[in-house]
Amino acid sequence: MGDVLSTHLDDARRQHIAEKTGKILTEFLHFYEDQYGVALFNSMRHEIEGTGPPQAQLLWRKVPLDERIIFSGNLFQYQEDNKKWRNRFSLVPHNYGLVLYENKVAYERQAPPRAIINSAGYKILTSLDQYLELVGSSLPGTTSKSGSAPILKCPTQFPLILWHPSARHYYFCLMTEAEQDKWQAVLQDCIRHCNNGIPEDSKVEGPAFTDAIRMYRQSKELYGTWEMLCGNEVQILSNLVMEELGPELKAELAPRLKGKPQERQRQWIQISDAVYRLVYAQAQARFEEVLSKLQQARPAMEAVIRTDMDQIITSKEHLASKIRAFILPKAEVCVRNHVQPYIPSILEALMVPTSQGFAEVRDVFFKEVTDVNLNVINEGGIDKLGEYMEKLSQLAYHPLKMQSCYEKMDPLRLDGLQQRFDVSSTSVFKQRAQIHMREQMDNAVYTFETLLHQELGKGPTKEELCKSIQRILERVLKKYDYDSSSVRKRFFREALLQITIPFLLKKLAPTCKSELPRFQELIFEDFARFILVENTYEEVVLQTVMKDIMQAVKEAAVQRKHNLYRDSVVMHNSDPNLHLLAEGVPIDWGEEYGSGGSSPSTPEAATLSEKRRRAKQVVSVVHDEEEGLPLASPEPLSPASLESVTELRGLLAQDLRADSPPPAGPLLNGAPSQESPQPEAGSESSSPPASPLRHPPPGKAVDLEPPKPSDQETGEQMSSPSSRPPIHTTTEDSAGVQTEF
Repeated sequence: MGDVLSTHLDDARRQHIAEKTGKILTEFLHFYEDQYGVALFNSMRHEIEGTGPPQAQLLWRKVPLDERIIFSGNLFQYQEDNKKWRNRFSLVPHNYGLVLYENKVAYERQAPPRAIINSAGYKILTSLDQYLELVGSSLPGTTSKSGSAPILKCPTQFPLILWHPSARHYYFCLMTEAEQDKWQAVLQDCIRHCNNGIPEDSKVEGPAFTDAIRMYRQSKELYGTWEMLCGNEVQILSNLVMEELGPELKAELAPRLKGKPQERQRQWIQISDAVYRLVYAQAQARFEEVLSKLQQARPAMEAVIRTDMDQIITSKEHLASKIRAFILPKAEVCVRNHVQPYIPSILEALMVPTSQGFAEVRDVFFKEVTDVNLNVINEGGIDKLGEYMEKLSQLAYHPLKMQSCYEKMDPLRLDGLQQRFDVSSTSVFKQRAQIHMREQMDNAVYTFETLLHQELGKGPTKEELCKSIQRILERVLKKYDYDSSSVRKRFFREALLQITIPFLLKKLAPTCKSELPRFQELIFEDFARFILVENTYEEVVLQTVMKDIMQAVKEAAVQRKHNLYRDSVVMHNSDPNLHLLAEGVPIDWGEEYGSGGSSPSTPEAATLSEKRRRAKQVVSVVHDEEEGLPLASPEPLSPASLESVTELRGLLAQDLRADSPPPAGPLLNGAPSQESPQPEAGSESSSPPASPLRHPPPGKAVDLEPPKPSDQETGEQMSSPSSRPPIHTTTEDSAGVQTEF
């Protein structure tokens, strides 16, 4: 690998990459600085005017999954340095970064992980054919001939590959199809979460950044949705640079790559990943520098806005009226001829799978609460309630139980419309709807928890408790129906705008865009940071199509399509004190109603309590209900064993003891492996070799704060410094764990 990079990424080419990256970043950051003032003004105006959607009926959980493990188990990972497959103990903490350890013993001894993978921008592939097709299309002229050795061989029939258009690829495989399905659901959850990397509570920085991305791409004549708007700001910036830099490098370097097609493909993947890391490091430094400068200037900008809010609003409305008079005739004709006829069909394509998904959320919630009620009646009664509610509280973050809801979005298609409106992919709409589903599920669960906890304060009998559970379930379902209708209508409106506005801007650009600079003189110089002609122009265009979109969604609700409520239906809050209940201390069902609820009074009891606490962190949200088989079995599994594994509901019952031997050795590409001697688990030498990941500071245990996914993807740690690639960056997360790339 080092030879490939040193040959094709010499000092001169790295300098060229840095200069090209710097030019793109400078141009983008100019847009970002402009949009920051506009976003700040909009945020403060919204705060003062108090406009917004109707108050939700369901409560929301402020700390959803603090210090929990979503999923854990074993994965075979392909090591590119020695071309072997190794069994890794893998877990997904609440921050959704896939963390890979040497084995479970290494994790329990708090050894640093081998890799932490941030999956933003990745795709999950479940077959080598899919992967080879993508790799072949990424580097033209390298399609392997029939019968030639592929770029990768998998020792089982159940691969899972994380593919990225620019960054490193990750190769995993499982022993059974059931395990492949489970890990696919888990990793898809990771991607969904990491793609949504810009915090929604960021009312200034987030909108400023996304608007700047849109404005920059429109300045390059790139309209429509962008599939690589994934991750946090630095990741998105890196994708933006690679979108322009990647094709240029490919055209320059592809003819110089030597070897067979699969070898050239492998070389290009290494080069692309190395360039991505260089770009990432440069983008991170520049973005943080500009953001810091803007945040320092923010207090002065806020003071101006507070003082001159009315004048700024008046000036903006005057500008909008002049722009409206200029473009309205053209925009209305464009909407009437090219957009209006297609709004109903776009809306119907969105409504069907989305509403089915939200209906499935309702059904899953109803089933899980009903199961809790039946268990209270037939089994443990109130004594077991803490255990049942502990599981229910994590329902929205259970990848397997939520999978049936998420799958409803898979059929979403915009047949015939996708090309017309320049929608590169429907994945952005699918993932947005799925995130809404998870939020609504968690809101329903948390509201149910809060009401039930209040009821338990009355000391009900088992029979009274069961009646209360049923009554509370019905109340929560009514609230869910109202909130889900509001969320879906908002989602439909936003999706329709996201599809139609870029199309309209592109249609109007030849006749309108060149005339916009003359409106600049209408803006007072003191207000120029908060009012931009381009943004006001887009708002006017939005208003021309908004009435048609609102009308289409309203008609769908009037017709009672897909259980949508009419806008005139306002559900008055029947629980005025409900939101006050949510302000209390978070409910800990295990402590209050579990067997371990009493506080320890002796050192021995404290030790046992600590062990229980630690076990709680290790146990995944995804529980097995049966004893599981070890994923890495040294002997081939019989057909009967495979059938039993298929019926398992999770991977966590693999209760490997700390003194158990390490998992099975590496798997070669379809060939038997030669095992190197393994040290015994009890000896100190059984911990992984020296890692570039430092231990956390004293007093901060690994299990208390799992390693956070870095903005880049880590590579496997190397056994010696000389084998590391020459290009690397270093980041440090809040837990003090330093990751070298």
